[in-house]
Amino acid sequence: MPAFLTAIIDALPYILQGSLVTIVVVLGALALGLLLGVPLAVGQVYGGQLLRRTIQVYVWFFRGVPLLVLLFLFYFGLFSLLQINLSAFSVAIIVLGLISSAYQSQIFRGAILSLSEGQLKAARALGMSETKAVVFIILPQALRLAIPGWSNEYSIILKDSAVTYALGVAEIMARTHFVATRTYQHLPLYITAGLIYLLLTYIGVKALLMLEEKVRIPGFSHQGH
Repeated sequence: MPAFLTAIIDALPYILQGSLVTIVVVLGALALGLLLGVPLAVGQVYGGQLLRRTIQVYVWFFRGVPLLVLLFLFYFGLFSLLQINLSAFSVAIIVLGLISSAYQSQIFRGAILSLSEGQLKAARALGMSETKAVVFIILPQALRLAIPGWSNEYSIILKDSAVTYALGVAEIMARTHFVATRTYQHLPLYITAGLIYLLLTYIGVKALLMLEEKVRIPGFSHQGH
């Protein structure tokens, strides 16, 4: 059996274990991005000038600074300065989640702005407060409209998660690099890692497309493709 094939077969279980770590990191970052991105989007659309400016700075910062710089900044700098002892795995989720929140806020902001202002006025005319109208009328529709953009965000976070190997997170890339340096079968092993990323991208995007079809709002066109 060729040496490269032996290396792939021997390393595959070890690399696939890393895919589980990658999935947890991606899902954790997406969830954190969602929790922060929705209120950020609401603040940008309905907030006062000071709040909107503050959110703009937040979005500008996390969209403008490279991921690797933020990982090192938080892991070796900020958390150490604050004497907060977090694992590389936790820091990876936090940093990816903060970056994702900046991007997700723009996705949700676009979805909110695509809805008719008449809906908010109608809800207010029925006696609902603006907060209740946003929570119960606007956001349920905006979240469904944001799914295509959210699908793109999933793909981006999945690819960005490979950079977390620089902190020592035992995800796909870190495990592949470790095996490749020991066996010198770099090309076949990195091709294997790339195929695993492609497979995870396909599965995740397919699942979100199915969700989009299931919750589609009649009369609204798709966005974000």
